[in-house]
Amino acid sequence: MIIVRIIGFVVGAMLGIMTILAALRTVVMPRAENVWLTRWLFQLLRVGLFDMLVARAESYQDRDRLMAYFAPLGVFLLPTAWLTSLSVSYALMFWGIGHGTLFESFVQSGSSMLTLGYRPVETLPEVLLSFTASGLGLILITLMISYLPAMYSAFSKREEAVARLEVRAGDPPTSWEMLLRYHNLGRLDRLDEIWERWERWFVELAETHTSLAPLVHFRSPEPHHSWVTASGAVLDAAVLRASVLDLPRSVDAEVMIRAGYIALRRIASFFNLPFDPLPAGDDPISIDQREFDAIYDQLKEAGLPIKPDREQAWREFSGWRVNYDQVLIGLAALTMAPYAPWSSDRSFVQPRYFNRIPRDTA
Repeated sequence: MIIVRIIGFVVGAMLGIMTILAALRTVVMPRAENVWLTRWLFQLLRVGLFDMLVARAESYQDRDRLMAYFAPLGVFLLPTAWLTSLSVSYALMFWGIGHGTLFESFVQSGSSMLTLGYRPVETLPEVLLSFTASGLGLILITLMISYLPAMYSAFSKREEAVARLEVRAGDPPTSWEMLLRYHNLGRLDRLDEIWERWERWFVELAETHTSLAPLVHFRSPEPHHSWVTASGAVLDAAVLRASVLDLPRSVDAEVMIRAGYIALRRIASFFNLPFDPLPAGDDPISIDQREFDAIYDQLKEAGLPIKPDREQAWREFSGWRVNYDQVLIGLAALTMAPYAPWSSDRSFVQPRYFNRIPRDTA
């Protein structure tokens, strides 16, 4: 029996260490960390509850209302999962040092963890375990409290740009509407300011949406807004600017495109969405040439300066778009983004959710 209790203590200690490391990697470490406990919790919520509820929804509005609870509920349950896992680990350790039955050890663990103090301890090992359990419980709650302001600050910055895009690119946002509006205002020469602003936005997006991964699933305050469809509209606008408009080359647009597809790839890699990290320029994309031709003609009829070689423009457009085509569609499916042309209206890609080891795709 002594051997069994020793094994129980060791297992409990290992579980406790794993739980503390999971909390630290989720909240404290400023990098993309795919944490086992966080991954399992969100996957269980998505597959075990929300996917079933969404399958019964009759409209996008119903799906949006349901999915709006997904990320907040996951974040709410994170400290509960940490405390539960830590309570089990301390229960095993209390039992391992001879503190009554497993049930009595679990009660003692919970009493110490929640600083209730209604179960007295007598021996020095029990006192040490009780003190460390109560201290760790308070630390975990404090960590979670500090986690929320950082998350909502990043969310607010993201959504400000998404909301402003409606003024520039319509609702739902489209790349051609953005170019048409700037042309009608006589401000095509000011597009470089937009590219610079969105380059910074994409850099921040890559950092916050991998280090604070639940942000990916936080939905916009407006049901028809989405950071994914906004990303697609801005990237496509820059690609059309580079491939279709007969204007001097814009380095800012091309740099922003690279910043955008690097950001989307890193987020997609974190969630293990399938994509080709080294696509060829002539690889197929989800947009066919007929769709491109329709926009080419629309921009031409509106009086925008258009390159005369339609086929070359299509090849250049496709060569740019292939860099983010798969990840854009995959993220739109993962987040159940609202309808928008050339992004969430494409074919569905089933995500495999969290990857254990994020790939470096930069």
